[in-house]
Amino acid sequence: MKNSSFQLRTCIYVNKCLRFNQWTVKTAESDICSIRILTCNTDDKTQMLRLLNVYNSSSLFIIFTEKLSTISRLNELLKNDCKQLVVEDFNLHHSHWERWRCFTQHTMIDTLLNIITNARLRLLLKSDTITCKTHNQFTMIDLVFSSEKIQSMTCKCKVRINLHQKSDHLSIVTELNLQTILVQSSTCWLWKKMNTEALSAYLQIYLSSDHSLNSKAEMNDRVTEIIKILQEIIEKFTLWAKSSNWARNFWNQSCFKVVTKSKWLQIIWKTQDTLETWNEYLKHNDHKNKIIRQTKCTHFRSQMHELSNALKLIWCFAKWARIKSQLFKKLFQFSSLKWDDTNYMTTTFEEKIEMLQEKFFSSLSQANINDISDSFISLTVSSNSCISENKMKWAIRRVKANKASDISEISNKALQADFTELISVLTSLFNACMIHKYHLKQFKKIQTIVLCKSKKSDYIDLKTYWLIALLDIMSKALESIMIKRLSDITETHHMLSNA
Repeated sequence: MKNSSFQLRTCIYVNKCLRFNQWTVKTAESDICSIRILTCNTDDKTQMLRLLNVYNSSSLFIIFTEKLSTISRLNELLKNDCKQLVVEDFNLHHSHWERWRCFTQHTMIDTLLNIITNARLRLLLKSDTITCKTHNQFTMIDLVFSSEKIQSMTCKCKVRINLHQKSDHLSIVTELNLQTILVQSSTCWLWKKMNTEALSAYLQIYLSSDHSLNSKAEMNDRVTEIIKILQEIIEKFTLWAKSSNWARNFWNQSCFKVVTKSKWLQIIWKTQDTLETWNEYLKHNDHKNKIIRQTKCTHFRSQMHELSNALKLIWCFAKWARIKSQLFKKLFQFSSLKWDDTNYMTTTFEEKIEMLQEKFFSSLSQANINDISDSFISLTVSSNSCISENKMKWAIRRVKANKASDISEISNKALQADFTELISVLTSLFNACMIHKYHLKQFKKIQTIVLCKSKKSDYIDLKTYWLIALLDIMSKALESIMIKRLSDITETHHMLSNA
């Protein structure tokens, strides 16, 4: 919502498993919002599904202001032929969905029925379904309409009584049989529980150092083989880090018991629907909130006491207070992008990708060496050109353990496990690269990621984004060795001026 003068009464939550390029926001207003979701059918043809969430004010306020209602706006949004699903809170009564409870009929109901008929929408929710309980009255003012194509894809559309959130309106669940492309769940390895003994034995069997590296093709094949073996042993002997039910530090057994009892009382109230069960549920719900609040407070005070008594941990507390990490992290949304010279705005995910590619990868700029004078230094360096295994261990340990992995997804923690077989194989490979004066193809592959700069008011301008390059983990070890050698040579022979 760009205009904050209106109260936001409609919203749509999108699951993180759905890819960014699979859905786009089409309408974002105070009382109506809509998104488009890209789906696939059985013939692998893409189709567009439109989801609308509509709220109409109470009829007491719109008797003389029919033009200001969302119904007139809904007529404009439904003028297309794509598959549509409309979730609505119209606050309007009609015998079409309230047969025996409908005693009044608003004048705007005729306009609504004409819009639904022209858009070829049908009511998914069964007639006479109670969706709102207020003032001892049972009404059906929350409706779900869909096109004919969606009706054949609907698995169920009914009221769920176990999703109560202290509201007069009951929750309606609509399940559709859709085929969408989901994002793979982001997981990480549990490196602390890596089976190093089994991993070392596996390396002794499948990773031998008796390989001839006399050509560039043999060296490229060798590094590909090493990466493949490392990926296999990591997959086989390393556990995935799974989130536990007790991942929240303050959560304990008492919180679990009160939450379980609250759910049980809620089910009893929904099934019996009496005033006594309702009051009991409300009373225990307040008790549940009190227990969770006290548990959070006790855990926070114990943490503060621990930090105040430990000098090393006091800096963690200072960082926590400085960057405000106690606040909830906002979900990043890929905003629309604008060119620097034009006012053209991109809305779809594909257009944003094309704009970023054209901005950062349109042309390769060559380095300007015109200011460097032609010079040649005749220098004979007497040093051992071979890389020792101790030097290889130093180079691997020099790289930070928590650095982001590259395309191969091999973390430096796997290399830092001090495997003798792996150290000897990498040493022979790097020595062959130095003898043949060749840089491996695998080390030239770079994964580039676009990140947004921090502390910016908005991210519409392309200047608020920057790039980072993720290099191969093994290439960083070779880079450290070469940097150390070059620095030793320049310092020994005074090749750098003091100016």
